[in-house]
Amino acid sequence: MPTAARSASILCFALLLLLPMLQPLAQAEDASIAKANTSLQQGKVDEAAATLRSILSTQPTNALAHQLLCRVFYAQEMADPAIHECELAISNAPNSSENHLWLGRAYGLKASHASPFTALGLAKKVRDEFERAVQLDPNAPRAASDLGQFYINAPGFVGGGSDKAMALITRIEPQFPVYSHRLRALLADKQSDSAKAEAEFKVAIAIGKSAAAWIDLADFYQRHKQPDQAVAAIQSALALQPKNAALVDAASILTTAHRSPDLAERLLREYLASPAKTDEAPAFKVYLQLGKLLAKRGDSSSAHTQYASALALASSFEPARKALQSS
Repeated sequence: MPTAARSASILCFALLLLLPMLQPLAQAEDASIAKANTSLQQGKVDEAAATLRSILSTQPTNALAHQLLCRVFYAQEMADPAIHECELAISNAPNSSENHLWLGRAYGLKASHASPFTALGLAKKVRDEFERAVQLDPNAPRAASDLGQFYINAPGFVGGGSDKAMALITRIEPQFPVYSHRLRALLADKQSDSAKAEAEFKVAIAIGKSAAAWIDLADFYQRHKQPDQAVAAIQSALALQPKNAALVDAASILTTAHRSPDLAERLLREYLASPAKTDEAPAFKVYLQLGKLLAKRGDSSSAHTQYASALALASSFEPARKALQSS
């Protein structure tokens, strides 16, 4: 009978023999995850979902696959399946800040369509998940930003409050000054101090020098019925030649302000042609947005084409389906 030491040696030797066979499998898994993520970023959610389901059929505990599938559903505004997949991601990787961040966002999506009573319970879940995300990774700027916005906008009885927001803002300011000043601006705006809010947005611009910061200022102006200033801020953003979701945000502000429809159309088309697309602004939603813009201008044929393009990427996206049927 082999000794314990000999048994361990045999096991180690067996594992060494298996390594050459396991490495290609691991590489194939990584490639499949990368493919699914690329599809998600490009707005091809049907394609991403098919890849992820294939992965999960053989690896049901793959936390990243569950998280990406959560985001596939989130992009399509399907709150319940998004929550389910993010909960599975957390059950398999409970210490992932990113998993908790996305579950919080999924709860927030559901809350936005829920009755006031149901929304209260969901708001507490949003808070818990965002706080857990920040606790797990205090250096994650997106998690801190989402938590800060929750504190600013949520009432105190569900865990919001300006005192909590300021404590978070102060903590993150040395490492993430742009996020900090953006949150300061949002807090000041919430407190009806428009002058301070505008000043803080401008500080964020001076520090970050990014198109996104200019878009935040443009959105502020638009919400405060200052369309000329909003357009000027958008022009400053565009001078930085962004290729990402800032283009979509700029087009949305212009459309809301009933300004420069030709420019709004151009920006949406630029984004759809850009390699910098992300699931922050899913391409299928941008096709729908472009279609609605064209429909308002009386170009029903081109609008129909855009709606069809949206459904080609996201066949279950009901707003695009309804738009196509009515076009």
